[in-house]
Amino acid sequence: MNSIKKGIFYAVFSYTFWGIMPLFWHFLDFADPLRILGSRICFALVFTVLVLFVRGNRTWLALFSSSGKRWTTILSGLMISLNWGIYIWAVNRGHTIEASLGYYINPLVSILLAMIFLQERLGILQWVAFGFSALGVLLAAIFSGVFPWISLTLAVTFGFYGLIKKKNKAGSLEALGAETLAVLPLGLVLLIFPPKGLLAVNTPLQWLLLMAAGVFTALPLYTFAKGAKLLPLSLIGFLQFITPTILFFLGVFAFGEDFFPKMLWAFGCIWLAVGLYCLSLRKDRTA
Repeated sequence: MNSIKKGIFYAVFSYTFWGIMPLFWHFLDFADPLRILGSRICFALVFTVLVLFVRGNRTWLALFSSSGKRWTTILSGLMISLNWGIYIWAVNRGHTIEASLGYYINPLVSILLAMIFLQERLGILQWVAFGFSALGVLLAAIFSGVFPWISLTLAVTFGFYGLIKKKNKAGSLEALGAETLAVLPLGLVLLIFPPKGLLAVNTPLQWLLLMAAGVFTALPLYTFAKGAKLLPLSLIGFLQFITPTILFFLGVFAFGEDFFPKMLWAFGCIWLAVGLYCLSLRKDRTA
């Protein structure tokens, strides 16, 4: 198997894994979203540190070596924790379709943040894509009658997470180890002190499911990191839309969430924006 095929395998595995994760979160309905988030932080740290230790990798500790890196690590840890928390709550409260919309528009939010904070310039296609994305969000608000705060919050928090991570320039597993260590106090509080605390976890199977949340957090990040090293950015940019597409179909067909026909106009604008975004990546690579 050549490097491109290996990269595609790793990337598709990661994006598919992230897409079907809501099926797993529904197995954790015995716990409230805060406790699930706490278990995800704590057990992701345990699993990630074990993998890094076995590989003899201690470079992730360097992310705490200076005040600048330390603060960016803490900020990125808090940002991804907020993203995880809203995502878990959305899925377990019947808002999977809104979550999928958020991850569709995330790359376009990242483009805007790069323009504002990194002085990167947008191409014509990217401006058009961003315009259609904004129109899609506006239509979603109009047709649903509710401001799409779930979609926007997921997109913005993950966008800022990526922006902050650019300063640390660490690998995915190394960054995850440092970020979960930085927010470990928050994870322990969420795991132990929500209503009913750990008393709600009263069977070995429930404990195993909570611990699996950490493994299922770290595993796709590890395979994604391997895939990203082998693939061009344009292909990664295209493949990333596997996740929200799976989320969309799960919300409609598996979870039976309400989806009004008018919302197809909103999603149509987002899908068009996605296509233009992928085309812009292709043009940038061939320029």
